[in-house]
Amino acid sequence: MKYIGAHISAAGGLANAAIRAAEIDATAFALFTKNQRQWRAAPLTAEVIDNFKAACEKYHYQPGQILPHDSYLINLGHPVQEALEKSRDAFLDEMQRCEQLGLTLLNFHPGSHLLQISEDACLARIAESLNIALDKTRGVTAVIENTAGQGSNLGFRFEHLAAIIEGVEDKSRVGVCIDTCHAFAAGYDLRSAETTADVFAEFDRVVGFQYLRGMHLNDAKSQFASRVDRHHSLGEGNIGHDAFRWIMQDNRFDGIPLILETINPDIWAEEIAWLKAQQHQEAAA
Repeated sequence: MKYIGAHISAAGGLANAAIRAAEIDATAFALFTKNQRQWRAAPLTAEVIDNFKAACEKYHYQPGQILPHDSYLINLGHPVQEALEKSRDAFLDEMQRCEQLGLTLLNFHPGSHLLQISEDACLARIAESLNIALDKTRGVTAVIENTAGQGSNLGFRFEHLAAIIEGVEDKSRVGVCIDTCHAFAAGYDLRSAETTADVFAEFDRVVGFQYLRGMHLNDAKSQFASRVDRHHSLGEGNIGHDAFRWIMQDNRFDGIPLILETINPDIWAEEIAWLKAQQHQEAAA
């Protein structure tokens, strides 16, 4: 079964994310458990935790259908030790918040070398950062998101994701989220069913489908291989519909959150309905 949803606002309380997801007939959702543009947040109260869990139970969202995202400020590969420690502390807090909420996944952008250290050194720092956080938490899997490769961000090649995983000691608690817009902008061609199949065959060779724990389904305003991260609504950008139809008809994408981060929340319900419908279309020959 495919779990399909969107990144939902938790404004007014975390429980509202589950309520809003149900309103658009989502069977999955993503959220921030704190303000994503601030380093610190007030600790979760028992009331907030209980209300969130109750809303998830009411609307039938299990932990495996929910893909929380960490703060955009965090850089687990930061070349400066003081800033690295600040990011590591913030990431641990994000992991602990997920643990408190009964969630089992935490999606994050891997990090940037800021042109100050080598790619290999940065990837090693990211893996070390994960080892520290995983050692201090239980039950939450760190889910690395591929990037478009803007600036000095790493994670835009499948090889980067594989290198981070290689450095993680507990491989049962590390996974990957593939963002289609990011992949396209990084040079992975998703413009047809055939090229999409080739991309995921490469993903399987380099990383392995056993590590795929979520996806972000986004079309791209950005050009192919531009290394520019610009999302678009499904079918309205440079990817088109074929890749998303192909994903919906492949059972290797079952059982994980498939999350829209497309640009128009007003049509998320329509996009979710369209994605669901593709599962029942005649598969391409």
